[in-house]
Amino acid sequence: MSINIVKKIDDLVKVNTVLISVSDKTGLEDFAPGLVKANPNIRILSTGGTYKKIEQILGKKAEKVLTPVSEYTGQPETQGGLVKTLDFKIYLGLLTETHNPDHQADLKRTGAVPINMVVVNLYPFQQTIEAANVTPEKARGNIDIGGPCMIRAAAKNFIRVTSVVDPKDYPKILEELESMESMTSLETRISLAKKAFFHTAGYDQAIANYLRETSFNDIQGAYEEIL
Repeated sequence: MSINIVKKIDDLVKVNTVLISVSDKTGLEDFAPGLVKANPNIRILSTGGTYKKIEQILGKKAEKVLTPVSEYTGQPETQGGLVKTLDFKIYLGLLTETHNPDHQADLKRTGAVPINMVVVNLYPFQQTIEAANVTPEKARGNIDIGGPCMIRAAAKNFIRVTSVVDPKDYPKILEELESMESMTSLETRISLAKKAFFHTAGYDQAIANYLRETSFNDIQGAYEEIL
């Protein structure tokens, strides 16, 4: 397996396309309009409840800037939201490199676009298992798959993608976008990438701890039928 060795990158990257999919919708009422204010031609990709929330916040402006992920990928969401963002076009948009001609050809071939920012926070696994009488099935259902994948892809490609996992960072990000013509700096992207990997590491640790501490009998007993 060959690994790309990147030597040429941009300090400032304009945020033209954002993917937003959050469980905690705190701060979206300011963040979503702030993104549009910084770049009126921005494209926001979103899913499920997040899409509906942003559509409500933006009102008529949503018609111009907001697109369902399913419309972008051409694939409807799986029942129960099981698969929404695990799509080739999404990950080309996250992982391709600006100055790699082969990557740019892949984008053109598939009709994908570079995604410049990912705003994701994860299914509330820790809160779920802390609730009284939580079942193993309830815990299992709150293990997020697509979210950590997108966060990791965005954070890995900090050379041009901004990974946002904490609503407390929204004001600082908007301030930078407004002061730099809707661009983020390499320094900001690296700082947020560090935070993103700590976030997914803690999430996986919580899942591992829960499974380690839950007996086989407790898990088996959560299901009415075992064939």
